[in-house]
Amino acid sequence: MPEQQNIEYKQSWHDDYLKWVCGFANAVGGVIYIGKDDAGQVVHLVDYEKLLVIIPQKIRNDMGIVCDVNLLEEGEKKYIEIRVNPYSVPVSLRGRYYYRSGSVKTELTGVELNEFLLKKAGKTWDDVVEEAATIDDIDEKSLRAFIDASREKGRMPDTNGLTTQQILDKLRLTEGNKLKRAAIILFGKDPNRFYPNIQVKIGRFGKDSTDLRFHEIVEGNLVQMLEAVLLQLNYKFLTRPIEFVGLQRVEKDQYPMDAMREMLLNAMVHRTYMGAPVQLRVYDNRLSIWNEGILPMGLSLEDLKIEHNSRPRNPKIAESCFLAGYIDAWGRGTLKIINSCKEAGLAEPEIKEINGGVEVTIYNHLQPDLSEEFRKDFGRISEKIRKEFGKDAEAAYSVILNHPEFNAIQIANEISKTPRTVENYLAKLKAAGFIVRKGPKLGGYWEIIDVP
Repeated sequence: MPEQQNIEYKQSWHDDYLKWVCGFANAVGGVIYIGKDDAGQVVHLVDYEKLLVIIPQKIRNDMGIVCDVNLLEEGEKKYIEIRVNPYSVPVSLRGRYYYRSGSVKTELTGVELNEFLLKKAGKTWDDVVEEAATIDDIDEKSLRAFIDASREKGRMPDTNGLTTQQILDKLRLTEGNKLKRAAIILFGKDPNRFYPNIQVKIGRFGKDSTDLRFHEIVEGNLVQMLEAVLLQLNYKFLTRPIEFVGLQRVEKDQYPMDAMREMLLNAMVHRTYMGAPVQLRVYDNRLSIWNEGILPMGLSLEDLKIEHNSRPRNPKIAESCFLAGYIDAWGRGTLKIINSCKEAGLAEPEIKEINGGVEVTIYNHLQPDLSEEFRKDFGRISEKIRKEFGKDAEAAYSVILNHPEFNAIQIANEISKTPRTVENYLAKLKAAGFIVRKGPKLGGYWEIIDVP
């Protein structure tokens, strides 16, 4: 049997393997075999009698736990089995905490350690009482807006005639007369007074992150920021393309609103609140949102692209957002983002773990604002393409200028050529540095390179 989440093979014993014992005890338990190679083949332990004595002693003395340590035999070869049970309390090795995730042993520090210790105590960060907060710290306008939003879904318990305290009680955001952290995050007048970085940073960039053009910081509780961030995006950070239907002027969204709203909600609900603020970056051709906090143990990036179980980092915040109709409780947030982009004809969003957090990026089909130099020099560039590759390649280039979302078949239809011929033109234009393909083959777009 190969190594897996709860099985580990070691050819000989080293005291460093106590970390693996600690990791198993803090996770779901496991078995360590001493005297087996990586393929699970037994290699005889010469000092097995000594190890049968010292291993249980070291485990008990260094971690305060007891494990079954058994001598096993295959033919005439001896090896040792260490069976580690999962513990409901946190287990440390000389003051350090380890955790077994998949086939990797990880030392827990910082935010991860804090969340681990809370979980072992039956709590999450948002479920802890904020001793310094009182009912006066709740913004009643935000609470009422939250209740109004919930009416369409009909998930909220009846709150008619109830006081602010009684409503928070019904939402299970209190403990006696004290407020939980989730109440401050959702409805606080000034959450930053209690916790740092309860904000969303929005930056408008050019082609990359070195080209920052302007930025804004939105602060407030979750209800306030959800509205304020989307307003900032629509009226300051995003270009609204214009089409004409007959004589009627029609403005279109650069990105689907459902996708942006879901991305923002995911970031605010699942973020690590004692870490960095949510960061939203708007580029010429894409928009990304990053929140601190890696995926829960056992949930992969690929899982986010298919049906998966909901595993919120902040269940109290998530539960309230579900009651208000902001989110679903079935782990469908990322699927909504993907489907919204697909329905809008956009490239598939990119989801990745980076810098200790999760980043979601959506792409548009719009050509970024071309520089004035490019516009003045467009005639020379077209002439260069015509001389090097012919007038039909130039025609294909002109189609891409107006329709960067077009694929080879669509371009071929525009210039009355075969898709194979157009693909040949595109390959030449790419190789010469006139265009770059962005996004996946299906659903991507062409980006014009400014003055090649």
